[in-house]
Amino acid sequence: MSATKLPNVGPKSAAWLRQVGIHSEEGLREAGAVEAFMKVRRAGFKASLNLLYALEGALVGCHWQKLPPERRSELLLAVDAAEAINPTQRPRGGGLIEPTRPTADPDDPGPSLFDDERDERDHDDA
Repeated sequence: MSATKLPNVGPKSAAWLRQVGIHSEEGLREAGAVEAFMKVRRAGFKASLNLLYALEGALVGCHWQKLPPERRSELLLAVDAAEAINPTQRPRGGGLIEPTRPTADPDDPGPSLFDDERDERDHDDA
């Protein structure tokens, strides 16, 4: 696995991705930005659209704020479509469902491509 870190993916976002089973750049590429974002939201994490844009930026190699408005619109439409097919569940009180925390996996390879102590100013860790 490459030691290169993905742009836009800070420690909080990386932790969320690991929690939903995405442990590498390859895993993120396989899922795509929208699917990864929806997994994080469906797990109950309070991810804003900045995470969606950050993931897309990481995949295309640009800062999340430099994504063209047309691409942002496409991503929003894709999220709306994914939400229509499988809505994010929310408890009756309107709050998010508490995320489940998996137990330690003895087969976990440890730190992943996402582990990074980079400055969190890259994005607001949605």
